[in-house]
Amino acid sequence: MAISAQSVNKSILSLDAVRQGGKRALARALSEIEARDGSADIAKLLDEAARATQAHVVGLTGPPGVGKSTLTNALIRHWRQQGESVGVVAVDPSSRFSHGALLGDRTRLDTDPTDQQVFVRSMAARDRLGGLSHEALSAIILMRSLFDRVLVESVGIGQSEADIAFAADSIILCIQPGSGDSLQFMKAGVMELPDIVVVTKADMGSVARRAKADVEGALSLAMRKHESWAVPVMMVSALNSEGLDALVQAVDRHHAYLVSSDLLVQQRKDQALLWLTDRVRRKFGTVGLSHVHLEEMIKSAAGPFEADRHITSDLSGRLTRKI
Repeated sequence: MAISAQSVNKSILSLDAVRQGGKRALARALSEIEARDGSADIAKLLDEAARATQAHVVGLTGPPGVGKSTLTNALIRHWRQQGESVGVVAVDPSSRFSHGALLGDRTRLDTDPTDQQVFVRSMAARDRLGGLSHEALSAIILMRSLFDRVLVESVGIGQSEADIAFAADSIILCIQPGSGDSLQFMKAGVMELPDIVVVTKADMGSVARRAKADVEGALSLAMRKHESWAVPVMMVSALNSEGLDALVQAVDRHHAYLVSSDLLVQQRKDQALLWLTDRVRRKFGTVGLSHVHLEEMIKSAAGPFEADRHITSDLSGRLTRKI
């Protein structure tokens, strides 16, 4: 396990201090990241964490009510029984008007608060509707340097489910039997997103088997992310653990596939570039984006977070001079 419950006198804004300080230090560091986004020491911490990545990041997406939290609980229990540490980022929807969030995912996750090997952070989607906010992405970057597994449970509303691709190594799309989700997702292009598809509530019998057949048909028409990886469709009942072992094996196979084919390193580089592109576009629009060479900035900086600071300073200065 990468973090312990020891107290330290170091600044909480160092990776070593977070590792030594346990869950309390991690919670404080995440609060600092949210409060002081864009500062030099925050960027340094996150770039250091990005270079020290050790976790397999698994993203769970799908419509509300499909059973993502129940599946998250089951995966946490399984990995803890195997002696692996688990970090969870659970994204809750935000109000379109107040931008507040109930952060109810934490109440749905059944974890032992005294277990230093499990950490759950509920975060608001903010303006990303069903996707991942900048704060959630920062939390994932930090947590993947501390745990063996990081689970990201996204809200999953419509096309914004694609935001999970900014952060996850392996993406699990959850489908509920009898919902017609697979057909709706085909229209939105969502079936091109997952590495694994799970039909939840497999104990529903023939309805679940029909949903599995529908998904397999939809996948046969979708464009593959990787030609050499055939997306498996699993039937899982998290309540009675039916199919859970097979799902875990599929997750491990996908991770091994990414590593053996050298896709994992490239995928994370692509994610950093995607994140920085989205970040600059949201701050300065497409015009601002056209004035910077993002790949060169990442290479010349300590990482994408320092590159973001430099770009923000440069473009803000240009805009001020024009005004």
